[in-house]
Amino acid sequence: MISQVRLDDSVYEYIKKEVADLLVRYEIHCVPIDAEELAVKMGFVLVPYSNLSSKQKRVAIYVSPDGFYLEPGDGKEYIYYDDRVDIKRRNMTILHEIGHAVLGHTEDTSSEVSESEAAFFAKYAIAPPPLIYKTNPSGPWDIADTFGISFEAACNAWKYYCKWENFHSAYGGFTSYEAQINKLYGVAM
Repeated sequence: MISQVRLDDSVYEYIKKEVADLLVRYEIHCVPIDAEELAVKMGFVLVPYSNLSSKQKRVAIYVSPDGFYLEPGDGKEYIYYDDRVDIKRRNMTILHEIGHAVLGHTEDTSSEVSESEAAFFAKYAIAPPPLIYKTNPSGPWDIADTFGISFEAACNAWKYYCKWENFHSAYGGFTSYEAQINKLYGVAM
């Protein structure tokens, strides 16, 4: 597994804005998010590993046991993914691969920076702090239930949310992209 690196704050802000714009552009306003729906709306060709021949499946798993993004030059973009895993993991994998595409990772998507950017993209897309705030969770278990994510992902989202809430409480107000997300999901501000 590739380790996560700390990105520059401006990169995190850029990714959050990209997520908000994407959710608005494709009218994704249901929680939990359906990553397959988003991918289809964006025009990706989704290829579950179970649809591959034995040889193709071995190659796909060698490339990544979870999934990968491919732009082979035929005018289409593909997301290959392991469909044998539960929906929570599948959603995160597909969002991660959408992140690679949206962030322009067409060459070396296995670099630490690219992987960290795509991981943050998926984390922010699946459970944005402004929506977590609206649900008033008492802990990660509430986030896991509401956003349809694993408990491990919910623990990460909870930690990130607590930092966000401390900052939000100290400085108040939503950023423009947070306001976009709130409006899309019908959250009163």
